[in-house]
Amino acid sequence: MLMDVENHSLPRTAAFFDLDKTVIAKSSTLTFSKSFYQGGLINRRAVLRTAYAQFVFLAGGADHDQMERMRKYLSALCRGWNVQQVREIVAETLHDLIDPIIYDEAATLIEEHHTAGRDVVIVSTSGAEVVEPIGELLGADRVVATRMVVGGDGCFTGEVEYYAYGPTKAEAIRELAESEGYDLARCYAYSDSATDVPMLESVGHPHAVNPDRALRREALARDWPILDFHRPVRLKQRFPAFAVPPRPALVAAAAIGAAAATAGLVWYASRRRTSVA
Repeated sequence: MLMDVENHSLPRTAAFFDLDKTVIAKSSTLTFSKSFYQGGLINRRAVLRTAYAQFVFLAGGADHDQMERMRKYLSALCRGWNVQQVREIVAETLHDLIDPIIYDEAATLIEEHHTAGRDVVIVSTSGAEVVEPIGELLGADRVVATRMVVGGDGCFTGEVEYYAYGPTKAEAIRELAESEGYDLARCYAYSDSATDVPMLESVGHPHAVNPDRALRREALARDWPILDFHRPVRLKQRFPAFAVPPRPALVAAAAIGAAAATAGLVWYASRRRTSVA
């Protein structure tokens, strides 16, 4: 995928990437569940549920109602979690858990956009306690993620301050464009989910990556490029010295992405009960 180098006399541009199943092969919120169990934040039952939730997520993703259930469950689950402990656990396990599931094709695209002079922005519904370190690992310039309220005791209160989902992702992109001077008509966006159609249609160059059925239909109808990412690769295999230059995540949020670990099963169980009734 060759791209023209940006003309610096023109307004700046960026490439906006969804994270889960677009840049990495799994759900970032579910991947850390074992680490949080070992850190005492979730119990063994939650870990087992997470494994199944990961399967459900990979098989079909989640629609709007399911994502809303996940948001509510996340709020309740992470209440009282110490933010610093969460950060330390993520930092300790980041390379072992995330490095092996980064799509080679996505890493290549990120390199190409940087070479072309574009900023790279990760825009994820997951929380910044997970997304920010992943963004740094990938060399992203900025991160947009869900953020939750942190109390004076340094723990999550359970209240959601900002939910980076659906239309709010598009709003965040427009706000960044205004503050950073991006020309959205010349910007790029990548996602696997139909819930990100607002984000994709906010830029001039939208791309569907490993799209779910609804997004595939939308992409075909709108003649958006459809990309197939299927080669997870460790970054150190791409960079022998593993010297990926970190880039600051300037737009961040504070939410516990792994708190949604068991949420997938919650919406799945709800759907199952409804179908049985």
